[in-house]
Amino acid sequence: MPLSQENATWFAEAFSTIVSNVGQALLGKEEVIRLALTAMLAEGHLLLEDAPGTGKTALARALAASVQGTSSRIQFTPDLLPSDITGVTVFDQANSSWQFHPGPVFSSIVLADEINRASPKTQSALLEVMEESTVTVDGTRHEVGRPFMVIATQNPVEQAGTYRLPEAQLDRFLLKTSVGYPAREALTQILAGSARPDRSRDLAPVVASSVVASMADLAAANHVEGSVLDYISALVEATRQAEETRMGVSTRGAISMTRAARVWAAAQGRTFVLPDDVKDLAHVVWDHRLVMDPDAEFTGATAAGVLTSVLSSVPAPTRRS
Repeated sequence: MPLSQENATWFAEAFSTIVSNVGQALLGKEEVIRLALTAMLAEGHLLLEDAPGTGKTALARALAASVQGTSSRIQFTPDLLPSDITGVTVFDQANSSWQFHPGPVFSSIVLADEINRASPKTQSALLEVMEESTVTVDGTRHEVGRPFMVIATQNPVEQAGTYRLPEAQLDRFLLKTSVGYPAREALTQILAGSARPDRSRDLAPVVASSVVASMADLAAANHVEGSVLDYISALVEATRQAEETRMGVSTRGAISMTRAARVWAAAQGRTFVLPDDVKDLAHVVWDHRLVMDPDAEFTGATAAGVLTSVLSSVPAPTRRS
């Protein structure tokens, strides 16, 4: 059933309520919070490339607290094993049976801290759960439930002891952005409350986790005109044809844009997606998916630059079809 205007209005109000609540813990970062919530309601995942101490953990905890969910934190290190993430099956001598002990990935929001410090083998432990919301251990599939989102943090690859995330892993992140340092006014407020540095512990839930699942279902029903779908396809095709790229946006990336744009439009109380929604989200949804040609990179070409050029060259539809 298409999203009604009444439901869209309710969605926008609930969206703003959650953003405001999380904003009490992450001061001056409304845009980042809106993007994180968009990823959650599009049932996708968020990648943050940032310096230490910018509030990434606070964002994950505050978002989980606001939606009455659970949160867990996995510190990725070179010696981390896949079973440390997914869980293990242990033989219970009392019952003479095998029992599954779930790992930290079984939470509403999983903070994968410094994900690129772990080996590619360990990183791959997240591939299934990020795509299918299930974990397979010893041939048995286990559901992680709804809502579920991975918020991963990544150090710049030039730092010592880091591994570049493979394209398959990057493509599973709906959005990539950064929190960044707070502005001076927000920093002053943070310092004033430094006696309790983790503001997320004081947050009360403003919606139930079941409401988040309902919001995700409503957003998925938001209408996307055929002309807007064709616009997304044209942009994707242009990234693949760009001389500077070795690999453009994948089909998964095109689907991710459609899902994110539906949420972005509903968060503004609209029952349809506009081309401007696609433009607003283009860089955070697609920049990290472009694989640049090494020669082009050597001359200074960047994914952001390619996408900016594509957005300016591909005409957007000017009327609803």
